[in-house]
Amino acid sequence: MKLSRLLCAFVLFAAPVIAWAELSIQITQGVDDPIPIAVVPFRTEGLAFGAADVAEIVANDLEQVGEFTALGRENLLSMPSGEGEVFFRDWQVLAQDYLLVGQVSASPGSQLVRVQYEFFDVNRELRLVGEVLSGNISQLRDIGHEIANVVYEQVTGTRGAFTTQILYVVAGTSATGAEEFRLEKADYDGARPQVLLRSREPIMSPNWSPDGREVAYVSFETNLPRIYIQNIASGQRRQITNYSGINSSPVFSPDGSRLAMVLSRDGSPDIYVQDLRSNELRRVTDHPAIDTEPSWTPDGRSIVFMSDRTGQPQIYQIEVGASSFDVERLTYDCFQCAKARFLPDGVNLIHVRRETRQSPTYQIAIINIESLRVITLTDTSLDESPSLAPNGSMILYATKHQGRGVLDAVSIDGMVKFRLPSTEGDVREPAWSPFLD
Repeated sequence: MKLSRLLCAFVLFAAPVIAWAELSIQITQGVDDPIPIAVVPFRTEGLAFGAADVAEIVANDLEQVGEFTALGRENLLSMPSGEGEVFFRDWQVLAQDYLLVGQVSASPGSQLVRVQYEFFDVNRELRLVGEVLSGNISQLRDIGHEIANVVYEQVTGTRGAFTTQILYVVAGTSATGAEEFRLEKADYDGARPQVLLRSREPIMSPNWSPDGREVAYVSFETNLPRIYIQNIASGQRRQITNYSGINSSPVFSPDGSRLAMVLSRDGSPDIYVQDLRSNELRRVTDHPAIDTEPSWTPDGRSIVFMSDRTGQPQIYQIEVGASSFDVERLTYDCFQCAKARFLPDGVNLIHVRRETRQSPTYQIAIINIESLRVITLTDTSLDESPSLAPNGSMILYATKHQGRGVLDAVSIDGMVKFRLPSTEGDVREPAWSPFLD
């Protein structure tokens, strides 16, 4: 198992890496009948005081997605650490469907740890999986996330996303009181935040490369919008564009070889694609209206974008390399539709929609482009910048709460919701990472 974390960061103006106020998940809505699971505290041997509690991390992960409820530690009837100590009747009496036990050990004076866990189906009295993981003591949190991934997949059949990360922009003030913008990276739940870039000028539109090693974004550090790509591990970055006018909305293609973007170098804003190997630039759309907010179809052949060419923002699709006249309109039933991205099935489209001219609200929704059936997922009023978890289960987006920008998440069926509020600044423009292992 690969547990290494690329935590080195580069900060503009050679400022040190600083951990800012963490985001912290608050469940705002869960399923009506969550799955009961007992996560027994792992038996420890040789660990220094203050080491991460692996069992607590797993339980928090499972509860934070709203589909599980973990048995309180005060209600445990026994504390098994291995299969030989498990008596299923104890857990059946407590009406638990699943049971996780384990142990963590470290040699005296060593930073290496060994984590052994076993996961059981209580009702079937069956051991589902067991594994031994090893790593540095500083990786215990990562190990806990990896175990949560396994448990989640065993129960739901969907790969867990607990080892993923998120990007977001924070607009706030520096220690001197000056306006400041920060591009930050954190675990999926907001823990362990790190500053990748800090600037006195706006930072916009962060986007992950498909391998999770690089991020693209727009920075105004030269007082003009320019697109950059930054390596997360080394902090090295390169400027991709230096065109006059608008340089915005960079999005990596599914294979990572190309970057879609919005440029106004030839007049009105249009969609372009740049080959990252040859630097060849191709114009994809050519229209006097505004074409913006590109995203790729899952097969990497076409681009979905927003355009106001019919008078109001709507969503369109065009194949890369096709004539600029071969544009397909995808939305018709909303006053404004924007920020679109396909689910992996290539049929259902996440987007932000304003239903009518009279409606002041912008909400996250999914439209099936074949049946035109729409499901509205959020009920707040200023929702924007939706980003899909790599397992397709949750959508992270920016919204307003008590006058401050926060990040919210909603499951694709609308049943589970959680919030990652910040104690400092406005948080905006989230981007969920791909799987990182």
